[in-house]
Order: sequence, then C-alpha cells, then structure tokens
Amino acid sequence: MEVSADQELCVAAGICAATAPGVFDQRDSDGKVVVLDGRPAAHLHNAAREAAEYCPAFAITVTPESAD
Repeated sequence: MEVSADQELCVAAGICAATAPGVFDQRDSDGKVVVLDGRPAAHLHNAAREAAEYCPAFAITVTPESAD
C-alpha cells in the first residue's frame, strides 16, 4: 500500500494523526498532515484506510499495491 496526502486540501482536523499515528502526524506550524510512512507495514493498513475514509477534506489517498 502507498499513502499520500494533499497539503492543499488538508484542513488540519487531525483525524488522520489520531486514527493512524504510525502513518500520519501534523505540522507544528499549521496542523496540516505529514505522512510519516508512505509505505506502511501491513499491520498499519487498516488504520491508514480508516484515516483516509474519515478525513473531512478527502486529503488522503491510499493506493493498494499492484499484484505484479
């Protein structure tokens, strides 16, 4: 899985950091999302998907790994 975040869409709600703290954090300066791990370990996948689902600004994108 790959995780990314759009800084322009982010509204600094903090749901991502609260839902998946191993994957996301927030910048101190403005509270916007910071992706800590763009390719999180399998045990963090559910939390990353929940963070994307609950993001009020739809700023988080989760892309499953391709099955090459």
